[in-house]
Amino acid sequence: MKIFKIELALLALLAVFSCKEVKKEASEAKEEVEELMDEAKNEMNTEETIIKFTMEPKSDSNVKGEVTFTEEDGEVHMEAMLSGLSEGEHAIHIHQTADCTAADGSSAGGHWNPTNEPHGKWGASEGYHKGDIGNFTADADGNAKVEFTTDEWCISCEDENKNILGKGVIVHQGVDDYTSQPSGNAGARVSCAGIIE
Repeated sequence: MKIFKIELALLALLAVFSCKEVKKEASEAKEEVEELMDEAKNEMNTEETIIKFTMEPKSDSNVKGEVTFTEEDGEVHMEAMLSGLSEGEHAIHIHQTADCTAADGSSAGGHWNPTNEPHGKWGASEGYHKGDIGNFTADADGNAKVEFTTDEWCISCEDENKNILGKGVIVHQGVDDYTSQPSGNAGARVSCAGIIE
């Protein structure tokens, strides 16, 4: 009888231990699932949006290129690869509309300026347009790479003060002086493209 009681006690201990192990494994599995769900949510939140388009020559120039806008983690990165430029400095801006139908690029309107600021250098305390990207330099072969990143733009968001969809990108023959109003006296519009999704 004693042996039977000892066996019963051992079985009861084994059952309790097994239940604790099952509960522990279930808890660990639940934690793993929660971690995987958090990772998936983070990946969804850091999804990137990419828009690519071609710049077309304007004002009897040969300036063309490819521009890419990438939005990720609340910032938009612009990369433009341009060719056909004269050697030296040129200006690039975002303009009001994606309309590049005019031979001189004038159909793109003025600089994109949703907050009604004076024209200026990006980040200037006196103010600047949301489209005031600035100047870049073309090499002796007329090629240039322009890169720009900001959290003041978005692609297809609800904020019209940030949304670049429906706007135009213009490359100018000259240099933006950052002071002349309303556009920096950058000269002819030698290349144009519309930012269309």
